[in-house]
Amino acid sequence: MDIVTATPGSAARSLRDTVYTRLRAEILNGRVDPRERLTEPKLSKLFDVSRTPVREALSRLLSDGLIERTDFGYAVVVPSLPELRDLYELRVTLELRGVERIIENPELRYDTGALSAELEHWLGLRADVPEPDPSFVMLDERFHTVLSRAAGNERLTEALVAVNEKVRAVRMYDFVEPERIRITIDEHVEILELALADRLPEARTALHKHVGESLAVVMERAARALSRMALAV
Repeated sequence: MDIVTATPGSAARSLRDTVYTRLRAEILNGRVDPRERLTEPKLSKLFDVSRTPVREALSRLLSDGLIERTDFGYAVVVPSLPELRDLYELRVTLELRGVERIIENPELRYDTGALSAELEHWLGLRADVPEPDPSFVMLDERFHTVLSRAAGNERLTEALVAVNEKVRAVRMYDFVEPERIRITIDEHVEILELALADRLPEARTALHKHVGESLAVVMERAARALSRMALAV
């Protein structure tokens, strides 16, 4: 986990909120190894605060479901395979619902400006493919969030973001091979081009293939990501 220091601007907020906000961001951005033990003494030293704000921040993170108690403090929650299956299934449902609502309602349209900007971004990545890195999951989530939000239902997007946060720590290990990066970029470009061309049934089919056409595919991806996560050093 990266060392986090308080900034002058944080003085207006309580120490508890500062510690909570910073530690939550570290967890959600995948910078806290799930095998790392989070203890009050360790975090107090890291944030240069007393144990009280750390204890309160940990309590909130526990309520959020982001950490769990262990024999030696706390650790980032890693979903079990059955939990991942359920979350991946929910993710697929939310992803597809965005395009489906536009197909079903002739009065609705995608935000083409947002999609065009996102397409330009991914065309740039295809021209200069980044090296495999777990942090690529953040770029992947960005694509799916933009696509969902462009469909016009903010509540749907909020639900998708919440699900992505729960599986991020595992999904990030799905992006450690060059071929996986290239395929992801190509599929994102294809989906965006189809949506912008108003070829929505085809866009839905491409999106479904991209996120998982069957439970078997979803489970295989979940199991593979969990295995890579367990083997990461």
